[in-house]
Amino acid sequence: MILNTTAAVLVLEDGRTFRGSAYGAIGETLGEAVFVTAMSGYQETLTDPSYHRQIVIQTAPHIGNTGVNDADDESAQIWVAGYVIRDASRVSSNWRSQGDLATRLEESGVVGISDVDTRALTLHLREAGAMRMGIFSGPAAEVSEADLLAKVQASPQMSGAQLAEEVSTTSARLVPAQGERKFSVAAVDLGIKSMTPQRLSERGVDVHVLPATITFEEIQALNVDGVFFSNGPGDPATADDQVELLREVLRAKIPFFGICFGNQLLGRALGFGTYKLPFGHRGINVPVMDRTTDKVEITSQNHGFAVDAPLDRDVPAPHDGDFGRVTVSHVCLNDDVVEGLQCLDIPAFSVQFHPEAAAGPHDSSYLFDRFLDLMSASQVAQA
Repeated sequence: MILNTTAAVLVLEDGRTFRGSAYGAIGETLGEAVFVTAMSGYQETLTDPSYHRQIVIQTAPHIGNTGVNDADDESAQIWVAGYVIRDASRVSSNWRSQGDLATRLEESGVVGISDVDTRALTLHLREAGAMRMGIFSGPAAEVSEADLLAKVQASPQMSGAQLAEEVSTTSARLVPAQGERKFSVAAVDLGIKSMTPQRLSERGVDVHVLPATITFEEIQALNVDGVFFSNGPGDPATADDQVELLREVLRAKIPFFGICFGNQLLGRALGFGTYKLPFGHRGINVPVMDRTTDKVEITSQNHGFAVDAPLDRDVPAPHDGDFGRVTVSHVCLNDDVVEGLQCLDIPAFSVQFHPEAAAGPHDSSYLFDRFLDLMSASQVAQA
């Protein structure tokens, strides 16, 4: 691969700029600046719908060395708004590689920048907090920095953004159970990654992947054994329709499991608030304690919002929908952020991280088995 020498500039909302070389498509892009601490899995990151309208900064210094392939995508397209790296690999050296990353980005129209001091940029965001950013290359970079800054500051913020419907499937599809069919699950696609229904399918679950606009009556018509809410982008405070849907699921006592955005929506359905983190959790190395077992897991995470729930155990759900007691089941050991909720009187739980581990460690894969146990217990109770 011949590295691009076209000039590019990165402009932050607070006026700080970084100059480098174009990487991927030439042009301009705007979005929220977020940094990812993963040392691997850049292809899974790029195709994660949760990064919609965000410009990803890779803290790992060398990117593109394993190329790209057709097997590791987590969705049908690259979702990031832009891409920032330090050193672009000159070669793709992996037996599974089917092309190089820069070409894939260019073909997908993703504007990126390389030769940036990503360490300095990340440290700045850790101190100043997540903010809007723009990448400009080619003719777009030739205007004054004041004009570029004005574009960045005029772009929409992530707070208040309703994005799940923009990344969700528009029609239902079935991921069939592998081997003996044990259960069926309605998976509400708020930005779902392909590995999630696969993890359920591997355990004998028929997974109905459904649009974010699905109704409770439509879910009931499927006669499923459980309901799942996926990860996804945007501000959970905007997802009123999905919160009301979830409350109907909880009132019907249908077993529920949610991850990431789904965890935030369970929090809202139970009556808790949500808030924006200063710079979020994004990587595959975040330590979390499962308070139900006292075991520590290294988790894969990608979220900029969190549930505002007390860490006290057995707290009555604030919502007046008679959901009983709830406890914070998981907590982040870096900053005490709520990483999971477990209802004690209805069959529902959720986690803020990604047990499907694409990419990432497999410490939390047991959570899918816990969901199956919940559905099995519900069937026994109804017998």
